[in-house]
Amino acid sequence: MSTLVIVGSQWGDEGKGKVTDYLAQQADVVVRSQGGNNAGHTIYFDGQKYALRSIPSGIFNPNIKNVMANGMVIDPKQMLEELHGLMERGIKDYQLFISNRAHIVLPYHKELDGAYESLKKDNKIGTTKRGIGPAYADKANRIGIRMGDFIHPEIFKLKLKNALELKNMELKMLGLEELEFETMYKEYSSYALELKKYVCDTSLLLEEELEKKSKILFEGAQGVMLCLDHGTYPYVTSSSPTGASVPLNCGVAPRHITDVLGICKAYTTRVGEGPFPTELSGDLAHYIREKGHEYGTVTQRPRRVGYLDCVALNYARRVSGINHLALMLFDVLSGIDSIKICYAYELDGKKIQTIPATNQEYSEVVPLYIEMPGWTEDISNVTSFEELPLNAQNYIRKIEELTKTKVSLFSVGPDRKQTIQMEELF
Repeated sequence: MSTLVIVGSQWGDEGKGKVTDYLAQQADVVVRSQGGNNAGHTIYFDGQKYALRSIPSGIFNPNIKNVMANGMVIDPKQMLEELHGLMERGIKDYQLFISNRAHIVLPYHKELDGAYESLKKDNKIGTTKRGIGPAYADKANRIGIRMGDFIHPEIFKLKLKNALELKNMELKMLGLEELEFETMYKEYSSYALELKKYVCDTSLLLEEELEKKSKILFEGAQGVMLCLDHGTYPYVTSSSPTGASVPLNCGVAPRHITDVLGICKAYTTRVGEGPFPTELSGDLAHYIREKGHEYGTVTQRPRRVGYLDCVALNYARRVSGINHLALMLFDVLSGIDSIKICYAYELDGKKIQTIPATNQEYSEVVPLYIEMPGWTEDISNVTSFEELPLNAQNYIRKIEELTKTKVSLFSVGPDRKQTIQMEELF
């Protein structure tokens, strides 16, 4: 038996989709554990680009069971659009299973998401406005609608009617147009009918796979630094993307989680608001952003870019149980004369090795850097660590030294073939 959890170890957009797709070729089951269609997992293979928002990254392999676990919030309309889009591109042979305990995202969640964000004015979080936060809020408030409810017409009808009464009152107070029950019920009932065949008790399915000693890959969305509990609150997502959250989000016992692979870029990026100690501006920021195509998969918003932050990386390692690292977009750093790595912060004249709990303090930290010589060689065609220029090798070794964690895999380009695995992970 072997399980591997993939987590983003920065602020999301680290390349989890590519790594999942690559490692999925060695797996029997791929599981999306949390989040919704605010994920943007981009996968390249056979000269084609695929952007997945909610569907697990193993969907391209007909031999893999793809599970959308109970910790997710699922937008039925968007998910079907995603499935239909894949079918139009020839991806028709797949195995998909949706938890009957996953909550669904409905139109009023999206309306309220946008309204809440507008009300915050200068204190905006930077939400994708896809209804994710309000859906998780309804889950916590015990008024959400789960997939198991959704696929039973009479249960869905009653729960939707009750929920819509409350939501329309809220929409009215916010000066927004109320939503009509019959129209929504008719539209979403058709989605339920189409999705029903995929819905099951995925916790039971995963237990059966564990008993068979199947190789299971748990795919996270967003990043540890966006965790509701451990991230840079309130500039966080509405779920917990840490390795520690996987058992709860998937209905498996903690003892089954054996390894956690932290995905990080060779530099750091962030989308939305919030502190970013190593953030760059000017020519170097532009160079990295353009070469790395640093624009949101879902939103197309330009990402903020900065030097690699090993304080944040170590924090993510600690709270998420990361024992392997995957270094992504390594090729983007080619052509930079000298490269800095943040190894500590200074706050109020004191050196610290962790992230302050308050954003006010985090905004005041001064990053302390190690400066290393860069390399000019194109590394996009290397197939081993030994083929890397010496300075590139030293960069990886320095990351390992600062994080006390082995870099088990690195990527030198977008294609599946441009992935170099240095040790077994399953």
